[in-house]
Amino acid sequence: MTNQPPPLTGYDVFAADPALTEGVARYVAAEHLGEAREELGRLGRAAGSAQAQCWGAQANAYPPVLRTHDRYGHRIDEVEFHPAWHRLLGHAVGAGLTGAWTRPHGHLRRTAGFLVWTQVEAGHGCPLSMTHAAVPALRAEPELAAVWEPLLTSPVYDAELRPAARKAGALAGMAMTEKQGGSDVRANTTRAEPLAADGEYVLTGHKWFCSAPMSDAFLVLAQAPGGLTCFLLPRVLPDGTRNAFRLQRLKDKLGNRSNASAEVEFDGRTWARRVGEEGRGLAAIIGMVAATRLDCVTASAAVMRQAVAQALHHTAYREAFGRRLADQPLMRNVLADLALESEAATTLALRLAAAYDGGTERDRALLRLAVPAAKYWVTKRCTPVVAEALECLGGNGYVEESGLPRLLREAPLNSIWEGSGNVQALDVLRALRREPAALDAYLTEIGAARGADHRLDRAIRGLLTELADLAGAEARARRLAERMALVLQGALLVRYAPPEVADAFCAARLGGDAGAAFGTLPHTLGLAAIAERARPVAE
Repeated sequence: MTNQPPPLTGYDVFAADPALTEGVARYVAAEHLGEAREELGRLGRAAGSAQAQCWGAQANAYPPVLRTHDRYGHRIDEVEFHPAWHRLLGHAVGAGLTGAWTRPHGHLRRTAGFLVWTQVEAGHGCPLSMTHAAVPALRAEPELAAVWEPLLTSPVYDAELRPAARKAGALAGMAMTEKQGGSDVRANTTRAEPLAADGEYVLTGHKWFCSAPMSDAFLVLAQAPGGLTCFLLPRVLPDGTRNAFRLQRLKDKLGNRSNASAEVEFDGRTWARRVGEEGRGLAAIIGMVAATRLDCVTASAAVMRQAVAQALHHTAYREAFGRRLADQPLMRNVLADLALESEAATTLALRLAAAYDGGTERDRALLRLAVPAAKYWVTKRCTPVVAEALECLGGNGYVEESGLPRLLREAPLNSIWEGSGNVQALDVLRALRREPAALDAYLTEIGAARGADHRLDRAIRGLLTELADLAGAEARARRLAERMALVLQGALLVRYAPPEVADAFCAARLGGDAGAAFGTLPHTLGLAAIAERARPVAE
């Protein structure tokens, strides 16, 4: 066999990504950096192994199956997964990808780990994200948090359905949206009737999308007497009996095939505990939504990084017309452009994670505006990046065995999950109008890079002009979100990335010195250095 690249295996996914390793070093304090590098290196080597990549392929080749009844006719409502799914989840939980709340620089370290490990397989990132994000919501009810937070942040993967008191670790899912409402959860019709015991209710209704239906507990929204309220619905009741949690069917999705998403029914006997006050359901879950939106950014950055890594690896070995593909000027332009987009996404995700760890008022204000803007833009860029990377492999990229088709089917998911593009853009607009501290924090962040690049300075001035007049802004909310994300990415790259990366980004993304398609960067830029920086190298 000649002129075929070797498999991209046996490498450290973390160490082979300079944008990621440099970001971790930037934000993790010196006394914790060695430990963080060691744990991320272990995870990176596992992610780059042939075994883990086999698990990812198997989990998607053998998707989950719904078992509503056992052989005797008893209703069980269980989802059966291939063993590879459990191995992926077990490794992730053991690596701390649900434990950000329990250690120094936890969000930054978890975000870096999430970006590394979900390159193996994206679908199991859903329960990891839901479990991680349930913690801030449950803290609205300290009694519940005392029981569930240690389980949700535990490094033990315990897949058996048992009462919380008998679990070594637990996963959480989410069931918010309904048929008639979609993103408008205020239109939910699921009812919650209070029981005699304080904080206990029974639910009646349906959920059109239930994420990770095999989980131990779910955060749900329902209409209580006092209005829309958040509830914790355990899968197994304290006495060991199954809660009335009826799985109607699993969704047949475009991608994300390894992960189960379900339609569920609550039959009037479905027991749940209130989280927060009645009528304050949206306030109770706002922390969860912010955390999962950051995971959407991170997961898209992971999909992009893996697609770009595959393209760079293939073209480094494949020859055509007497030269390596990577050495041909036009292909080099495409590869550099893709690498640029990937590095910008990774750099932005890490900055947002560091703001979570910072926890200051300014950090929280920055996140209020930067998270929906980043979620809007980075998730939008994922699909075209993967499609172009696939094309770098030619016909080989269109074949399932390459792994690129699976990435392409996965790519649109994060632009839809946790609010599609219009929802994010309108959230950016809402923050601009209602929370001046958020804009102040954003302007302070990008202002740290002013004077370093004339194209960035010009883009900042243009953005300020747009922000000065928000009349009729709803129709241009997408443009505002896009520009805010791009300017923030540019500011971060100017401050932290190598000069050739920052120069190319500002020229192409802020200066307009490139076409709409990838591979149209000015040829005078340092394209070879940009592409080589991003190329993964096996040990």
